[in-house]
Amino acid sequence: MQSVDRAITVLELLARHGEVGITDIAAELGVHKSTISRLVSVLEARGLVEQISERGKYAIGFGMLRLAGAAADRMDLPKLGHPYCESLATELGETVNIAIRDDEVAINISQARGTAAVTAHNWVGQRTPLHATSSGKVLLAHAPESDQDALLAEPLEQYTVRTVVDPDELRSDFALIVRDGYATSYEELELGLNAAAVAVHDQDGAVVAALSASGPSYRFSRRRMRDVVGAMTGAAKDLSAQLGYMEV
Repeated sequence: MQSVDRAITVLELLARHGEVGITDIAAELGVHKSTISRLVSVLEARGLVEQISERGKYAIGFGMLRLAGAAADRMDLPKLGHPYCESLATELGETVNIAIRDDEVAINISQARGTAAVTAHNWVGQRTPLHATSSGKVLLAHAPESDQDALLAEPLEQYTVRTVVDPDELRSDFALIVRDGYATSYEELELGLNAAAVAVHDQDGAVVAALSASGPSYRFSRRRMRDVVGAMTGAAKDLSAQLGYMEV
């Protein structure tokens, strides 16, 4: 176990400093140079470190790219997010989606249906408007102000009588979404369809997706919203942690 810990420390040192010599590594770990030399030789044989010949120092090797690639595969958002969709759908009995932004629309990339949502629409792959959906509002509320201005400068489509298309009203909504941590849509995309969404963060804290739940207005009521948002917030926090986000 001690050798494993030392090997990880060596890799961390190289990642932090770029190039480090045997003497400096040994001093950092407080062990003899011969011990570090043997350890680095094993890492070099595996391609995890490489020697910079002209300086005699070591740097991260291309073998680390193989490991990083495997980790990146695990960071596949639909794959990581689907268990959370399924769990929430079971808990809430409603359709749960994960959506990402693609320029001026939101695209649903994962979905699960709850037991009460037997007639729910399949939203996967569907492009939905940012201003008329709970997911879209979350994504736009956390977008740069220049992106918001560009979208709101164009005439917005009114899908139902409840669709908000006034730029000033939408800007006020965005501020509330950021403050409260969730967005809602009450029959703004389709009459009879209500939804709520919360943000999913990546390791840098950026909002990369929205987790939403939707259902018929008679069942997915304003009265239920607090419980629904609470459950989704917890799931989004766990999913964000999977993506490397550490909440301050």
